[in-house]
Amino acid sequence: MEEAPTEASLKRTSLGLDENVEGLLAYLLWWVSGIILLLLEKESDLVRFHAMQSTIIFLPLWIAIKIFSYIPLLGWIIADLLGLIGLIVWIVGMVKAYQGERYKFPIAGDLAEQWLGKVEV
Repeated sequence: MEEAPTEASLKRTSLGLDENVEGLLAYLLWWVSGIILLLLEKESDLVRFHAMQSTIIFLPLWIAIKIFSYIPLLGWIIADLLGLIGLIVWIVGMVKAYQGERYKFPIAGDLAEQWLGKVEV
């Protein structure tokens, strides 16, 4: 198991937080915190990557959960399964970001890398 970065290896972000803490915050409120940090963070590529990945994963997931929750029985089951998947991805994303790792989830990680260069706010 990988340990959190040491005090000497931590970089500060443009918002004045440690890079790993701000990366964790990118996942905290699902896509909402991802968008907020995409707008606010100007320097840290690690934080911007996690913020973009959080937005790419959780916005469509949140929309799908909302849609399926209106469909009786089968839709509710699918919404619950998507919620469980979201919980697992949320925890893994926060842990990896806190460890200072640029962890890429399948598909979303590649999209986050591609779109990050194109999104300048």
